[in-house]
Amino acid sequence: MSLKGHRSFTAYLSGEASSLLGTSAHAVALPTLAVLELHAGPDQIAALAVFAQLPTFLLALPAGAVVDRHAKKRLLVGTDLVAAVVVATIPAAAAAGQLSVTLLYGVALTLGASNVIHQAAAIAIVPQLVALDDLAAANSRVGAAFSAADTLGTYAGTAIVALLGAARAFLLDAASYLVSAWCASRIRPIPFPLRNVPKRRRMTGEIVEGLSYVARTPLVRPLVLSLALTGVGSGMIQTFWAYRMLTTLHAGPVGLGVVMGASGIGGLAGAINAPRIVRRWGPGRVLVCAFVICPSMSVPLLLASPGIDWLAVLAVAGAVQMASAACAGTTQRSLRQQICPPELQGRAQQTSTWLVSGSRPFASAAAGALASWGSVSAALYVGTLVLFVPVAVLWYSPVRRLTTMPRAPEPAPSPTAC
Repeated sequence: MSLKGHRSFTAYLSGEASSLLGTSAHAVALPTLAVLELHAGPDQIAALAVFAQLPTFLLALPAGAVVDRHAKKRLLVGTDLVAAVVVATIPAAAAAGQLSVTLLYGVALTLGASNVIHQAAAIAIVPQLVALDDLAAANSRVGAAFSAADTLGTYAGTAIVALLGAARAFLLDAASYLVSAWCASRIRPIPFPLRNVPKRRRMTGEIVEGLSYVARTPLVRPLVLSLALTGVGSGMIQTFWAYRMLTTLHAGPVGLGVVMGASGIGGLAGAINAPRIVRRWGPGRVLVCAFVICPSMSVPLLLASPGIDWLAVLAVAGAVQMASAACAGTTQRSLRQQICPPELQGRAQQTSTWLVSGSRPFASAAAGALASWGSVSAALYVGTLVLFVPVAVLWYSPVRRLTTMPRAPEPAPSPTAC
């Protein structure tokens, strides 16, 4: 079935892009609020990153079992509504004069928990919306729409922060979640055939099954390990990326927004061109090259000094980095979805999420410790070095030799489930 005129996929894409638009505005407003208005120090910035990412480590694996057990559409709508209420507490607290870094910790923790379940359902539902042969194109469109929303949300957030203040920018985020909930309510997932699996088992058994699938699948195992190592390195860098931009480089919220927006544009280009690049060069070469480019583009941040010239360099580096990351992201996601059995989609994805994003709170804590014992620059240097390790993992794995997208055997027919 063609994606053109596909109502469910269009509703899904519109809703997810809408929520990301608000999240991108959130990403500009949060460091501005914490660093420039609440005067948070490096230790508080690291703690804020830990609180935001800790729910992934705690909930990612159970979320996979929950998503495989329950209707994904209901989970999307419910988590969007929860997120809208949570985010709205920031401008409400600011209006009441009760805003504090402690409140930001609570919002980060609660919003992170909601987003873990939402993202698990959002990724796992795609194979129920489009045909198997359309997965690569669908993931490419998802990546393109997300990058476009990221750029638009970043610039909108920057404008709101500059004109109305950082706290009011969170109103855009809250509104975007409401739009996303409405769009999700219009999705009509297609039931797919499952193998003969009991309807209800112990959650621990289901989690172990997802972990086992990732550990024993030759293509998935090194890919997920590479992503996990990338999560550690990028987690360390992202902990202090905005802090360095706002303090050492004196970029201000506008400069921060310009660089983040350029990264979004690069992500858009990478996502749009990913299927064509993979068809020409093969998924193996594309993934290895992307994993080389990503850490290389982190080096300019280590060398930068205040000034518009360095700001331009960082914008270009961010665009190239996100282009390669988006290309790798759509490729690896399509690869894993195509070879994964339908009944394991949620758990396999969440095992990957747990290993990749679940490592980030520890990476942020390590970055905070390095900043306390040494400097913020030391944390950024170590994070950049870690980003180069996954290149070796992929180089010595079967992933490098892939010339076409693999396909999983068709499951035997059995009763359907939503």
